[in-house]
Amino acid sequence: MTVIGELRMRAASDLSLRGGWDASLRTRVVLTGAVMALLFIGVNIATPLYPLLQEKLALGPFGVTVAFTAYVMSLIVGLVCYGHWSDHIGRRAALVIAVVVGLIGGLIFAFAPGLWALVLGRALQGAAVAAATGASSAALRELLPRHQDWAGRFTLLLNAGGVAAGPIIGGALSLLPNPTVTPFVIHSAALIAVLLPLWLLRARPALDPAPGRARQALRPRRLHLAREAAGQFWIAALTGLLSFAVFGLVLSLAPGYYADLFGIDSRVLLGTLAALALMASAVSQLLGRATPATVAPALIAMGLGVGVLALGAHLTSLHLVIAGSLLAGAAQGLAFRGAFNDAASAIPTEQHAQVISLIYVVTYAGSAIPVLGLGAFANQFGLDLAFIVFAGAVLVCCTVLAAYAWLRRRRAASSPAP
Repeated sequence: MTVIGELRMRAASDLSLRGGWDASLRTRVVLTGAVMALLFIGVNIATPLYPLLQEKLALGPFGVTVAFTAYVMSLIVGLVCYGHWSDHIGRRAALVIAVVVGLIGGLIFAFAPGLWALVLGRALQGAAVAAATGASSAALRELLPRHQDWAGRFTLLLNAGGVAAGPIIGGALSLLPNPTVTPFVIHSAALIAVLLPLWLLRARPALDPAPGRARQALRPRRLHLAREAAGQFWIAALTGLLSFAVFGLVLSLAPGYYADLFGIDSRVLLGTLAALALMASAVSQLLGRATPATVAPALIAMGLGVGVLALGAHLTSLHLVIAGSLLAGAAQGLAFRGAFNDAASAIPTEQHAQVISLIYVVTYAGSAIPVLGLGAFANQFGLDLAFIVFAGAVLVCCTVLAAYAWLRRRRAASSPAP
């Protein structure tokens, strides 16, 4: 079946599965993962380059956060409006759209002459990730029906791992000539290398909507979440919101702050420092044992880690900044994976892509509203005070959410079985 056939949502009986590349299961899993990883790497390649872009385009801290949050706002809108499309046009078609849009966005960002071009490029990158998020998660679960835990683990690992790798890769590629352009050109070549086999892949027919209602199926939906899954949904979504508020801080304002605070000139080192929390998150999600019982203590540990990070910045202690980043990231990985898996297991199959997309809507809001407010606050009162206020707010919110998760789990354990 061709990509065009999927996009037209033709009935399965009208589509031939002959022809195309009949790739193995392993290859399909790798392709799905590669698309998601590359898209997340692409949106974070710019992290160690923000000091250069600030100088090149005369941007202040607020300008950096505007460019950063343009991606997040576009991502949120996309998840709401078309996060469910892969249920109808097919997983492969949604991933193809995501790669093409991400490719265009990255090139616009690379050659941006000013802030608004940066915003446009970032917005297109956000639209690409929105198209791929629900599609890749659902595709992995369909490809690995007997390994649902690993499918969920891979989904979160690709998210956190791609975000963590982006700043490091961006820093390394910025050592090449034309450092604000070359990383994005190389990344675009990698996207094209994934797009070609994805386009040739023989895919299964998409879900066939009722005759004459194809367009209606693509409209934004009002979610009707099953009552028994509501608690798990909100714990996962709010854990994600707090997590990505922290990640938004370290990926946007922290590189320039660390450069001034510690006198760091190396963009590779800046990218690595920014990625520490995300690397710790990826490792803990892959190797750690996360269950609903680990959510509450992990949330407390995440809040404490952010506090240590802010204290290290205030005391100009690089060791404390590193320790706080690692603690916050490792704890976030355990908290989010435990909550995410609990929610995913409670969601009806027919709502999976839609509800997972909605979890990420709330999650990514943490990288937008708090970070944008933080940038405005930093413009007025300085980054040092902004870090301290932010850390205090995160610790309080983590404590409250941990108490709710613990009470809910205790109440569920004490309830008699039906």
